[in-house]
Amino acid sequence: MTNNDILMLAIAAAVVIAILAAVVVFQRRSTGKLRSQFGPEYARTIEAVGARGKAEAELHQREARVAAYSIQPLAPADRDRYLADWSRIQTQFIDAPVGAVAQADELVGGVMTARGYPMSDFEQRAADLSVDHPIVVENYRAAHAIAVRHERGEASTEELRQAMIHYRALVDDLVGSPAAIDAAVQSRALASQV
Repeated sequence: MTNNDILMLAIAAAVVIAILAAVVVFQRRSTGKLRSQFGPEYARTIEAVGARGKAEAELHQREARVAAYSIQPLAPADRDRYLADWSRIQTQFIDAPVGAVAQADELVGGVMTARGYPMSDFEQRAADLSVDHPIVVENYRAAHAIAVRHERGEASTEELRQAMIHYRALVDDLVGSPAAIDAAVQSRALASQV
């Protein structure tokens, strides 16, 4: 083997090492971005699908799917109406907790539809919601689980109260201030450009 051959092998090895290093750096940045964006939803998704790579692919698919939606802040009149409806539902909880939880779930669905989220099955709605609302999506899942247990006759009044607390956090975040909603939409748009 000539010195020229050894030099070519060394250059080829250096290129391969540089490419592998770049891939590792890119993967770490992507993982960090997803962890930051999705918060606890990142770990929940890994646990649900069983592998980090699959979970990250799922989260990227969610981002792409939600980016195609036309998510918009509520008009001030709609925002005021939803907040008034929420106040009425909370008041009804004292006398009719079961009906109030069902109405809270319907209200959340109405807000999501008004904002531009398509209304499919629960898991799809929760997955879509996790892109822009990764913290409160856990409230949505918890409230929904209580509502499902209640349908089977397994939820206590205290659990229904907890469901209302979870729905409250979700309503606050979804209806929220226009500035907070605009910031979430802009953040998602910037994240999709990276």
